[in-house]
Amino acid sequence: MIKNILARILAIWSALAFIGSMLLVLLPIWAAGIFGEPTSTAWMIRLSRFWMSIYFPLSFIKVSIKGKENFQPNENYIVVCNHNSFMDVPLSSPGIPGPNKTIAKVEMSRIPLFGIIYKRGSILINRKDENSRKESYQKMKDVLDAGMHMCIYPEGTRNKTDQPMKAFHDGAFKLSMETGKKIIPAIINGTKEMLPNNKTLYFWPGKISMEFLSPIDPKDFVDVTALKEYVFKTMMEKLTRY
Repeated sequence: MIKNILARILAIWSALAFIGSMLLVLLPIWAAGIFGEPTSTAWMIRLSRFWMSIYFPLSFIKVSIKGKENFQPNENYIVVCNHNSFMDVPLSSPGIPGPNKTIAKVEMSRIPLFGIIYKRGSILINRKDENSRKESYQKMKDVLDAGMHMCIYPEGTRNKTDQPMKAFHDGAFKLSMETGKKIIPAIINGTKEMLPNNKTLYFWPGKISMEFLSPIDPKDFVDVTALKEYVFKTMMEKLTRY
């Protein structure tokens, strides 16, 4: 009971730290929109790293990122991450080396102030609208054509099950096969325990980590299904070691 009370106090403090540190970068991130791509996104990611360098310590969060050496100079990738909680994006977007965008649901962009940053760093999708899904797929190709990384959570939504991961959707792997861009799997750990999906107003600080695995070339696979299954197996084996 004492832990639950303390976790609620920490949740309020973390929310205030998030909003307060966000206000420091809100105007610069908005102003970065005057530049064309990929410059505007590159500035947005730099500012997001600065933001998180303030927010994480204020919230007593320790961050570990490994495997950046798997990103080769002058190459861009499709980064696929497991999805545990709302804490995943603040870890993954600033943690990916170089400019990158995330595929994200349109509802989050309607949050006052935060929506400005969310729009800048994301390709928005309305999952209920077929036209929106088609447009977002083309926009992901445009991101890759511009030399940026594309970050995708192939589970589609947060994993609220008791399993390490949910089944993957085809989108990220179809994109890889069609563009020839290699996939870098990214393993996120610790965010579910820090910000559980089954608890309201609950935050327990600690360590979160992200590890980038070796690139996977779509040319080595006969079709989307084979590529998807291989990436899923690779990530699942790594997750079960944590």
